[in-house]
Amino acid sequence: MKRIYTKTGDKGMTGIHGGERVPKDDIRIEANGCLDELNAVIGIVRSMLSAEDEWQQLLHAIQRELMVVMSHVATPSDKVNPNELHAAELTLRCEQEMDRLTEQLADHGYFLLPGGTPVSAQLHFARTVARRAERRLWTLHRQSPLDEAILCFVNRLSDLFFVMARMEMQRQNWPEEKWQEFAYKRKKTSGKQTD
Repeated sequence: MKRIYTKTGDKGMTGIHGGERVPKDDIRIEANGCLDELNAVIGIVRSMLSAEDEWQQLLHAIQRELMVVMSHVATPSDKVNPNELHAAELTLRCEQEMDRLTEQLADHGYFLLPGGTPVSAQLHFARTVARRAERRLWTLHRQSPLDEAILCFVNRLSDLFFVMARMEMQRQNWPEEKWQEFAYKRKKTSGKQTD
């Protein structure tokens, strides 16, 4: 029986593509850890949806592409990664889905409290993990340039999950919890000049 544990990381080092060993808190490992967490949260969302739900196919495609993205993040700039990126095409697909959903949503004009239905709450969690992953990716990008399609893809995911969280509330006829109006709306209602 092959053991799952190797003990090679017991001293705080881990391997990346190409055989190099780096500290476990290296920014490349940190960025990939965030992407891994994001993929796990998406898996939770999918487990809460019916197998026939219209979002299953898109979320499955996102999960698969995140695995490809992680392989590229794990690869130093001077190494070749054999896994083909489809992030640009999937980014466009996410934008199209957001446009479709947004047409069905009422304009809210408010900052919203994360939560609501269990699925909506998990989508908000996915949104925040995507934002953290994006921040770590930009830190890595400044040290070791990434394919910019990766950065655009992860940025778009956080927007997608926000829209999906709102749509899930509407699908379940659950009222959104508002925090406060956007600043431009407050200016309008107070009678002040706006840009």
